Amino acid sequence: MPEQFDVAPDFTLPQDGGDDINLSDSRGDAVVLFFYPRDDTTGCTKESIAFSTHLQEFADAGVQVYGISKDSIASHAKFRAKHKLTVGLLSDENGSVCEDYGVWCEKNMYGRKYMGIERSTFLIARDGTIAHIWRKVKVANHAEAVLEAVKSL
Repeated sequence: MPEQFDVAPDFTLPQDGGDDINLSDSRGDAVVLFFYPRDDTTGCTKESIAFSTHLQEFADAGVQVYGISKDSIASHAKFRAKHKLTVGLLSDENGSVCEDYGVWCEKNMYGRKYMGIERSTFLIARDGTIAHIWRKVKVANHAEAVLEAVKSL
């Protein structure tokens, strides 16, 4: 599991409606990766809409933003269209990137244990190191908090 100031694990993942995204190609730009459990669920929808709402502010600061889940590209495309999302969505269907970032973990809901994505966000600095990590994210005002952290880079 990466820690703050570690080099972010590199990956190549397919993006909905576009080409594959390779993290190492982003060196020189800061990157926000927000990991979320599932397309079109309440919290994930609110989080994706919030990042989409602020996407231009992130871009103006030289920051690329991507949401990552284990959902398929087809699921991402429906999710994006339904909610008019502008943020890029990456598909980690085999879960290797979720594991590399330490967000695939045991969860507990109503006494039932299962494996799933822990809502987490990583701010990656222009040199490829992890500048900030948010774990067990609460959706309300999260995108705004990440935007504030971006301004301190």
